[in-house]
Order: sequence, then C-alpha cells, then structure tokens
Amino acid sequence: MYDYDVIIIGGGLAGLTAAIHLSQEKHEVLVLEKNPYPHHKVCGEYVSNEIIPYLNKLGVPLKNSRAVQIDKLQLSTVSGKATHAKLPLGGIGISRYRFDALLYEKALENGVQFAFESATAIAYADDSFLVTTANNTTFSSRIAIGAYGKRSTIDKQLNRDFIQRKSAWLGVKAHYQWDAFPENQVALHNFKGGYAGLSKTETGAVNFCYLASYKSFQEEKSVAGFNAKVVAKNPFLNDFLAKATPIFNQPITIAQLSFAAKQSVENHIIMCGDTAGLIHPLCGNGMAMAIHSAKIASEYIHNYLTEERYSRTQLESDYTTAWSTSFKSRLWMGRQLQALLLSENLSKLALKMVTTSPGLLRKLIRNTHGKPIAC
Repeated sequence: MYDYDVIIIGGGLAGLTAAIHLSQEKHEVLVLEKNPYPHHKVCGEYVSNEIIPYLNKLGVPLKNSRAVQIDKLQLSTVSGKATHAKLPLGGIGISRYRFDALLYEKALENGVQFAFESATAIAYADDSFLVTTANNTTFSSRIAIGAYGKRSTIDKQLNRDFIQRKSAWLGVKAHYQWDAFPENQVALHNFKGGYAGLSKTETGAVNFCYLASYKSFQEEKSVAGFNAKVVAKNPFLNDFLAKATPIFNQPITIAQLSFAAKQSVENHIIMCGDTAGLIHPLCGNGMAMAIHSAKIASEYIHNYLTEERYSRTQLESDYTTAWSTSFKSRLWMGRQLQALLLSENLSKLALKMVTTSPGLLRKLIRNTHGKPIAC
C-alpha cells in the first residue's frame, strides 16, 4: 500500500498546478513545500496569457485577482538605446505572493494534503517512491514529481549533471512603489553583466527583478553597491532607482542559477517547471512554462494511474517527448538571446535591426512563447 498516489516535491507554480489537476482527477496527492503560504520568491512575475484557458479549466480564474493586463514590451541596451513592441499574446503581472496563494487555496479546496517540510532524500524501489524529509518523516507514493525549482539537495542526491558545475548567475528581486511606471508595460533593460525586468503587480507595486553574473556582482560586494555602480549605468534603470521607493526591507536573492540542459525524468521522477529546465528570464516565459509542464505531466500521470496497460516506461517516454516538443526550442532561443544581449556590440546591432523591423522583434517574442494552451 502507498500513502499517496502522487507526492509532489515543491509547491511553486508547477507543483501546485499539478496538485490541482491530479486532485480533480480524484487522485490522492501530497505536496511537500518548505515554506508556508504566502511568501515571496525571486521571479519576474509576468506570466504569458497562454496559460489562461488552462487555469480557467482548473477553476483558478485570475479575473478577480487584480492582476495587471500587460500588452507592451520596452527593450533597451546598456547605453539606453530603446525600442518598443506590442506583445502578440500579452500577459499579466501578478506577484508570486498572490499567485501561489491562489493556487494553494484551490488545492486545499480539492483535498490536496500539504506538509511544510523540506524533502531531503527520495528513493525508488519496487515500483514506488519513498520520500524522506528534514524532520525524518517518510511518505510513500506510486508517482513522484520534482517541482522544487531551480536547484535543491535532491539534485545532489540524484547526481544530476548540471549540479556538478558552478553557475555564473545570481538573481535579485524587490518590489518598489513608482506610480509613473506604465501599468500595461513590461520592460527589459540591459546593464553590464546582466539585465533587469520591470513590471507592475496586482498591488500596484513594480517588481524589479534582475539577473547578474557573479563576475560583475562580486566587484561591488553588495546589492546596493551593485545597483548604484552597475545597474544604474542604464539610463532607464538609473531613473527608476532614483525615483522609486523600496517596499521590501531587503531584496530577495538566489544564487547559483543554472541554465544548463536538464533531464525531464530522473530516476523515474517526473520533473516539472524550473526543475526540468530553466529558461532565461529575458524571455518572460518561465511562469507559463512551469504551468504548462505541469499540465503535460498530469495528463500522462493520470493515464498511468488509471490505465492498466499504460506502463511507467511509456509514461516516462511520452512525457520526455512532449516536454522536449513543447519547450526545447524555447530554451535554445533563450540561450541565444541572452548571449546576444549580453554582448554590448552585438546588442547594439540587434536592437538596430529590431527597431527598423518591428516584425522581427515580434517573431522573436513568438519563438520564446507558446500558443494558448488547448483544453
């Protein structure tokens, strides 16, 4: 006997979405999440509208969340050369503090069980999983989903390839009050060694989230120093930092961000969201990808749990193929765009090209986003 049909390690967007989907199919689900809700996370907090039909089907409509409607992109180089584009599909601005809590409330309504503990080990044997937490509690299940985010001790236990290599990236996030920032706009501004995103959330606060290389960050030693001496070299970001008022007491940071390729199935664990692959933040599509990957995983997992002839081998093969088909090209495009925009000379050339050809910029946006998720 198993304690649960499915154990989900991690209660972010991917984990919560999978929990809601599978519980609607009447499966017994446990989510292991180290932090009680609500809480802030390092995140761009812009989500593409491609996920709206699916969320509506799950019973999580965002129309009452006060999420901000966004349909315009502003892009600038280090020197402040800028261009604008209409987002073909558009998106919404909503904080993870609010979004995760909405999903959590729906999961509870569906009967999903939660344990606010960190998973420290997972073992697969005899066609089942045994998950151990930091409190030495153990839980068993037929299926395990890894949705614990960008990196974890579980990655080390599984000896995943990317965890063996140091990553050169650091993420920083904070909310600011600045009423002058356009509500319908998401902005992407480059600075030496990184780039920053700005967009409004449901509270009216502007989310300021950036990715920086360790090499550039270590020269200044602190977020405040880095903001003043590096980030503010971009005229748009200088204007923002001079006029906006911080809401957080301290920025939130996350280290060792890896954009290396990952496997979508590891030791029979189905990986979702950033755990399966992290897209560069400049693409603005990580939140939608996490939710979409949970949908794909949940559909195949439901088949496995309900159809006797549908084997674990088939489940893993089908999910791996579907994940690659849906996201591999987006991740590749994200890596190319990042390399382009972080080169000062190449970014100037690229921006000149998209300024004179707005259709090219729209094509780049489409290539890092998906179509509305069919339900």
